[in-house]
Amino acid sequence: MAEPAGGGGRNAQLKHTGLRPGWTTGACATAAATAAYTALLSGHFPDPVTITLPRGQRPAFALAVEGLSDDTTTAMAGVVKDAGDDPDVTHGALVRASVRRLPPGAGVVFRAGPGVGTVTRPGLPLDVGEPAINPVPRRMMTEHLARVAAAHGAGPAVDAEITVSIDDGEEIARSTWNPRLGILGGLSVLGTTGVVVPYSCSAWIDSIRRGVDVARAAGRTHLAGCTGSTSERTVTEVYGLPEDALLDMGDFAGAVLKYVRRHPVERLTVCGGFAKLSKLAAGHLDLHSGRSQVDKVLLGELARAAGGSGDLALRVAGANTGLEALRLCQAENVPLGDAVAARARDESLAVLRGSRVAVDVICIDRAGTIVGRADARGAV
Repeated sequence: MAEPAGGGGRNAQLKHTGLRPGWTTGACATAAATAAYTALLSGHFPDPVTITLPRGQRPAFALAVEGLSDDTTTAMAGVVKDAGDDPDVTHGALVRASVRRLPPGAGVVFRAGPGVGTVTRPGLPLDVGEPAINPVPRRMMTEHLARVAAAHGAGPAVDAEITVSIDDGEEIARSTWNPRLGILGGLSVLGTTGVVVPYSCSAWIDSIRRGVDVARAAGRTHLAGCTGSTSERTVTEVYGLPEDALLDMGDFAGAVLKYVRRHPVERLTVCGGFAKLSKLAAGHLDLHSGRSQVDKVLLGELARAAGGSGDLALRVAGANTGLEALRLCQAENVPLGDAVAARARDESLAVLRGSRVAVDVICIDRAGTIVGRADARGAV
């Protein structure tokens, strides 16, 4: 596939890091639909098929499959998604679009084929019952079909049914947020720019935002941002929160806090491993080990402030890991976990400024045992 054209600073940054960008599911579906509709009007599939993305890039996609019905009323094309160097679960998936002629005046209608989910809960940017094809990919497909129609003298109006499917999509979707968001039967067709930026994990962050939207639409007033399944289990045991109130924030604490600031709820619990939350306590909003490190000097200062001796503070500052620092303090009954939780809460409140969201923090060890807590305090 062609590299993105243009893109300015973002592409320059990618070249600097040596990481290769990829294409969203929405871009792949647009390419497939464009090729299929071209075949309907001309009898021939363009291969490769070139599309224009919202920011002006013009990638070309090779067709993996194609087919035209004998009566030329339906055509299907498919491309294999290339997510570049992003750790995307849909990398390598075959995205198909089938386009069928409709009577004049019908407009463009979208359907979910095998492997594409259906919306079953409010709070998403699509109505309940709609196929999980997001607004930007819908607009991209509609615009590209209109361009194809104009190029072949078919007039400005397009009357067609577009069915998007993803091979093995229902199975792949089990490892995504979709079931929790109420998107059942498969994957979502996503993308706002058409480009997957490596390691931006934009899909994960978008899922966090949709999770907040769905929870608010369901009337949830207490949400929990959790770093993983163990912290989700802990929050469920402590507060009995329903599944749709749990946000799998992973390393993206900042994504949760910033979105909740703009879309507030009454209370937010932040729960995660001690080491990760010690990074939040140090002011890091991205908790990934490749992008932030445990500040053991800060842990030493917190240990001293929590009643530890100067010698303990020095040993904590020189610890090999955050876990070792915690164990050193536990051995001397110094509540380092509580101190980290309180500092993480205060850092969270600083991000939530002005939102009137109350925050509490729970730190756990790898077994899920609570090793530190900070009671709820409201943002001001």
